[in-house]
Amino acid sequence: MSIENSEISVTIEFGGGAELLFNKKKRHEVNLPGVNEWTIQKLLFWITDNLLKERQELFIQGDTVRPGILVLINDIDWELLGESDYKIKSGDTILFISTLHGG
Repeated sequence: MSIENSEISVTIEFGGGAELLFNKKKRHEVNLPGVNEWTIQKLLFWITDNLLKERQELFIQGDTVRPGILVLINDIDWELLGESDYKIKSGDTILFISTLHGG
C-alpha cells in the first residue's frame, strides 16, 4: 500500500498589519508535508519556522497566537472550532488578523 499525495494544501492569510511580519505578503498557498494529522497548533510552529521573517513575539506567545490576533478558519472564529486543536483539512483557509494598533 503506497501513500500518494501525502500533503495538505491550505491557504494561510494575514491581515490587519500581521502581514508586515511575513514580507508584507497577505496570502500564502502552502502544502503541509507528511501524512500525520495537522492541527492549528502544529501549523503555528510551521509558520514560525517557514514563513515568519522577524519579531516572532508579535505573532506567537508560548504555544499559541498572542492576544490580539483573531484566527478564522474558513471564515469561522477558531474558538468555535476547538482553537489550536482544530484538525486542518486540505482546502482550508486560515486567516490571522491583528487587532493591535500602535499609538
